[in-house]
Amino acid sequence: MSESALERLARCSNSSEIWWDSSPLVYSRWRSEVLERHGQRLRHLGEHLDRFFHPEGPPYGYLRGSTTNQPITLQALEADPQALAPWVREMAQAHPGWPVRKLAWEAFTEMARRGAELLHGIFEESCRRYGYICCQVDPRLNDNAEAMVAQAVEAHAKAPNIMIKMPGTRAGIEGVRELTAMGIPTTVTLSFSVPQLIAVGEAVEKGLQEAARRGTGLSAWRCNGVMMLGRFEDHPEFKRQAGELGLELSPAELRWAGIAVFKRAYAIYKERGYKAKLLAASMRLGPTVDGRERIWHLEKLAGADAVLTIFPNIIEAFLLAYDEEPICSCIEDPVPEEVLRKLLRIPYFRQAYEEDGLRAEEFDTYPPIVATAQSFTEAMEQFEARIDAMRG
Repeated sequence: MSESALERLARCSNSSEIWWDSSPLVYSRWRSEVLERHGQRLRHLGEHLDRFFHPEGPPYGYLRGSTTNQPITLQALEADPQALAPWVREMAQAHPGWPVRKLAWEAFTEMARRGAELLHGIFEESCRRYGYICCQVDPRLNDNAEAMVAQAVEAHAKAPNIMIKMPGTRAGIEGVRELTAMGIPTTVTLSFSVPQLIAVGEAVEKGLQEAARRGTGLSAWRCNGVMMLGRFEDHPEFKRQAGELGLELSPAELRWAGIAVFKRAYAIYKERGYKAKLLAASMRLGPTVDGRERIWHLEKLAGADAVLTIFPNIIEAFLLAYDEEPICSCIEDPVPEEVLRKLLRIPYFRQAYEEDGLRAEEFDTYPPIVATAQSFTEAMEQFEARIDAMRG
């Protein structure tokens, strides 16, 4: 049987990693739905999906990890609320004095623990290199490094392959330094710019130096610095500033924008030898080229020594659209000069692309950080409301 498009993408580089940008708890249901939609069209689709990941099978697939956050965890809860409801009621009865915020956080980390259990075989089979699941700290703590570190320690204690998602705020990046010194693996989300990713790389280097002084074991440590491609491209401030300059951004130019920032950060990471690894997230479909919908967020980053964490809908579309198409490494291909020149006229893009485009004190107020943090906060509050209703 021929390799799937996703397998060919994974094999573009020995150090590329394909992650599931959702909870592992929803994978089996998603697999069944995809087979129902497309099983007749792609004869080997079931085998392709099983070679990617099989929750009940041996850990020999090419899935390398999973990213979750507040919206994703909320979606997983809503997809199957009865799976968690008995646990919530039991915990509520055992701890009647817990406020809903405490109970909800315990439920949130319990869902991460259950997801980690599904990936534990990958974790052990790879000698703790792969098989992590990201569990994000409470977004209402984004400016409090001490509180985030305390939450991180608590969440990581639930399972060794729980990786802590910290925000790319000033306080969050400081927390990454401390967690690295403690040997706790991290992924840095709410990140949209080269300056933030450089700050992550530097924080990790300092944390590793401190870990060496403390004699901290690092056998289950790693760090991913995130570029949130689609959320960066989608923010209304981007088009608003372009409009003020009399510029109209095409769908292709918008896609190039996020890719350009990633490629710039990627080159810097390689040049400086940062121990953190870049992670491309928040992927979108498009653009349409010659009447065919492309997925440039995968196609143009193929071959990177990086993590590509992919939404379920993007995986589904990629398997179909690229089924019979060769996948080759494009990570070293430059952004078209005319596109880059146009993008650099826009302050929003320059802030993200240039090394000194944002100062550390500006991280927390950069528009996509503010908007994404708010959406994560809203999802956390909705999660709390669902848990409160469950406890009876």
